[in-house]
Amino acid sequence: MLKKDWHKFPVLFNLYIAQSIPMSFFSTVVPVIMRQENYSLESIGLFQLVKLPWIIKFLWAPLIDNTARTNKELRRWIIFSEIFYAIVILSVSLFNLETDFNTIVVFIIIALMASATQDIATDAFAILVLKKQERSLGNSVQSAGSFIGSLFGTGVLLIAYEYFGWHALLALLAIFVLISIVPLILYKQKKTEVQTVKRAGFLDIFRFFGQRKMYKRIFILLFYYSGLIGILAMIKPYLVDLGYSPKEIGVMSGIVGTSVAAICAFVAGFIIRKIGREKAMYLFLVLSFMTGAYFYFLTQTDTPELWQLYLGIVLVWGAYGLSSVVIYTTSMDVVRKGREGTDFTIQIVLTHLSGIIVAIGCGRLGDRLGYEGIFAVEATLSLFALVILFFALKGVNYDEA
Repeated sequence: MLKKDWHKFPVLFNLYIAQSIPMSFFSTVVPVIMRQENYSLESIGLFQLVKLPWIIKFLWAPLIDNTARTNKELRRWIIFSEIFYAIVILSVSLFNLETDFNTIVVFIIIALMASATQDIATDAFAILVLKKQERSLGNSVQSAGSFIGSLFGTGVLLIAYEYFGWHALLALLAIFVLISIVPLILYKQKKTEVQTVKRAGFLDIFRFFGQRKMYKRIFILLFYYSGLIGILAMIKPYLVDLGYSPKEIGVMSGIVGTSVAAICAFVAGFIIRKIGREKAMYLFLVLSFMTGAYFYFLTQTDTPELWQLYLGIVLVWGAYGLSSVVIYTTSMDVVRKGREGTDFTIQIVLTHLSGIIVAIGCGRLGDRLGYEGIFAVEATLSLFALVILFFALKGVNYDEA
């Protein structure tokens, strides 16, 4: 299957890791630097709004579908977005974080808009170049690239910042982004025309939700991750309250956890190919429930041992890596012809919005019920997601060729 056209996988890997590293740096490392520069917690909190382009990117996804009718045209979108992304990152390096903070925030938002645009075009490109039987492996590459990018963006670059400083590090990031599009430029494939359909428009966003049985898919997207997101959001505060230092937590969750997620994301593609999409969806949800139950039982111990905490971290990040691949793969399966970028983007944005709601809700629950209550709720949400999946899959077959 992969003998003649295996090059598409490293191309996709490069593109996803390129968008992930700078984004992770801006959203997680910059707040650390801001705190070192004595910015207020309120300013640091508001800085998270720079990720807004990745939440609203579905608004301009129809534009890309409308103007990119071939794989060649999608490649142009990707290359243009990456070059513009690199230029903006390089521009940010020219400013001083202490004196030009507001200007830097504006440029970072513009940079993440370019990154989000690249993501839309890359997802559409991946859907078109990947055969149905290749999508599980393709999404393993996508997810693994994103997790590895996050690992470098949040861990390695924070260390590199101490040695290179703000200006040099961002210049290196810009160069890396440019280098990442070289495999795409060199990649040659047969010209594939997008099927002849009506021109995409803004109303296609709403028409997506009006498709037959699409409400079932929406329920899956809203609840599939619900039993994991709260744990991921609360695990660092949980470790802090257990007495672990930021450095220890960075190793445990940031390095070990993200590495496990990347490995499991890669393995997930082979599991999905072996047992099918629907069985994989059930299997990964059962693992999510086991993860919630495990963390609940951890709270029954006053001081969990280090190995027990590492096991929990492996479970939650592993389940998240596996779940990401099956959601991405099945999301590709239900896109409309000529609306690949729009439909895939809408589905992934729905999971992000659901995750934000769950994370906020678990934070509020934590003040009232403690970690024991949070983890119990998370396990219950995984069971609820299993029930939803059972009914949502009736009359829908993701494993059909």
